[in-house]
Amino acid sequence: MKKRKVVIVGGGSAGWMTAAYLNGALNNKGKKQVVDITLVESPDIPRISVGEATIPSMRHLLAVVGVDEIDFMRATQASFKQSIKYVNWVNNDHSYYHHPFSRLTPQPIDNSADLWLQSDQKIPFMETCSIQPLVCEMGLAPRAIGQLGNKAPLQYAYHMNAQKFADYLTDFSIKRGVHHVLANLVNVDMHDKNTIGSIHLDNGDSISADLFIDCTGFKAKLIEEKLNVGFEDCSQWLLCDRAITMHVPYDTHYPGMVRPYTTATALNNGWVWDIPMRDRRSIGYVHSSKFTNENDAKAELFNYQGPGCEEIPTRTVNFKVGRRHEPWKGNCVAIGLSAGFIEPLESTGLYLSDLGVVTLAEHFSFDDSHNALMATRYNRIMANRYYEILDFINMHYCMTNRTDTPFWQEVQKPERINPRLAAKLAYWQIKPPTHSDFEDGCFDVALNQYLDTNQHGADNRPPVDSGQLWNHQSYQCILYGMGFWKEQSKQRYGDTRPPLAMHPAIIEGLKGAKANLPSHAAWLQQHLGMSSYPTTALPDGWTKEKQPTRK
Repeated sequence: MKKRKVVIVGGGSAGWMTAAYLNGALNNKGKKQVVDITLVESPDIPRISVGEATIPSMRHLLAVVGVDEIDFMRATQASFKQSIKYVNWVNNDHSYYHHPFSRLTPQPIDNSADLWLQSDQKIPFMETCSIQPLVCEMGLAPRAIGQLGNKAPLQYAYHMNAQKFADYLTDFSIKRGVHHVLANLVNVDMHDKNTIGSIHLDNGDSISADLFIDCTGFKAKLIEEKLNVGFEDCSQWLLCDRAITMHVPYDTHYPGMVRPYTTATALNNGWVWDIPMRDRRSIGYVHSSKFTNENDAKAELFNYQGPGCEEIPTRTVNFKVGRRHEPWKGNCVAIGLSAGFIEPLESTGLYLSDLGVVTLAEHFSFDDSHNALMATRYNRIMANRYYEILDFINMHYCMTNRTDTPFWQEVQKPERINPRLAAKLAYWQIKPPTHSDFEDGCFDVALNQYLDTNQHGADNRPPVDSGQLWNHQSYQCILYGMGFWKEQSKQRYGDTRPPLAMHPAIIEGLKGAKANLPSHAAWLQQHLGMSSYPTTALPDGWTKEKQPTRK
């Protein structure tokens, strides 16, 4: 079998995740060289250094790459993530709810949603079917001291420094056979309008390949500039287009704990991510430039963090929400920002790169005659998953009760709710979301009219939400966390409804967590050598007068 040659243009997290995973999956972690992998990275383009929150799929990528979890966590200043805590999304009153990774699924039938809707709803929905919200609020790790490996009592992902992650994968991959070239792309030769022949670099080298992977970020140097693949603008559904980021060091601003969850706090014109790593917090205000200017947005971010942060450097990142019509065209595949972007409200930034390379490895062709067939299927999978994420993020905005600013008034308008999501919400007015709702993802035949067939290449079929990333349980979490069906519950079951008896497994699980799980900081100090810091601020940036309250 002829060895295939792959050239990745662009480094950063997307580029090095791609190189590392392909080497792990196709070359047996570098032990055999079936595919020759070269990554070309500009020495002049700085990486966007922000804290990243992941989802549990990252653990699969690390396993295939062959990374030791502790080594990875040490190198990237990583901490555990068990949930996303949403503050101020329902009302501007410091209330919150959690979207955790672990949930009880009673057998033989999971009627958790029905039982909660029929109760007095005084206990938040997710606390009736998961111990993780309270485990998070207690600041506990998902593992016991001394517990390592793949088995853990609770599902988790990571918070980490994205730049250190790219650096770690760089060193790791080079040692296992990936070629690294530091040079700038200056020109691209085409065999024909759909096929790249070679790239030319400013060091004088010319590199040809069977497959080129575009990891050049929003510039999309190959997929857009050379192959002219169009971009679908999805900003009608998600209005935010800019983020102001900053790193808040624990040396001067330690909040008293390393929270084992990501916090997403809604502000006047968007929301702030708050990602706790081992030595700092990464915070970023994702907002709409149509509703606030950069200076006012910075002021909101500083107010969120509290006094003493005004001298911390900030960085402004502009972005566009949308997807590439054909992320795989000819012999070029776009992965990462070059393929599309959705604001990271559910931590899908690295996930889309993860999904892109995992799906590429599954569809990797050793015969050029199969490229077109593989590309068609790849593009369909990536489109479906993109729209699944778009719907889910869109739902967080349109479910809010907030009307305190023009931004929050705007996001609730009918024209800001995409038709697929509107059809789902209408259906779930009849019944709670269940597993079978994602059998084909089509709730309304009118959805066939949604796609602009001139915008989507050869595949004009409506997208299908298979629930592979977020199933009915995740939809229940957000819907009932944000008060969906609250008035209907009163009408159907009356104003005076009984309290809900907690499932015995939840009670026992919480007892076990309190007895066996250490604080998150203690686990990090014991296993990763995290420093001890003096407490200077309360968690989440709140004063004692405005602590978040659970919804």
